[in-house]
Amino acid sequence: MSSNQVRASHILIKHQGSRRKASWRDPEGRVITTTTKETAIAQLKAIRDDIISGKSKFSDVASQISDCSSAKRGGDLGPFGKGQMQKPFEEATYALKVGEISEIVETDSGAHIIMRTA
Repeated sequence: MSSNQVRASHILIKHQGSRRKASWRDPEGRVITTTTKETAIAQLKAIRDDIISGKSKFSDVASQISDCSSAKRGGDLGPFGKGQMQKPFEEATYALKVGEISEIVETDSGAHIIMRTA
């Protein structure tokens, strides 16, 4: 990992406004196409609260519910540099300290919470 890169894990919940309305959890998009953006954000806020309170572990939740294929790695996206992720995601990740978890971040992919890991 180079000095200008960061590493992060995330949990993505897709919704009706997501650019791709399918995922490994929902290949035909049946749930995604009926999930509103507000519902996705509410789910993530509850998940974030559980992780911060210690009730849930980030990687466990990511493995079970994230709509990103990184779920199989506990949400780990590996190292990345500027210009490799959608701008709101990149900006949120770079603003975090290692170990911190973001508030809700919205991108064209859906709604995320991000944990910076390096």
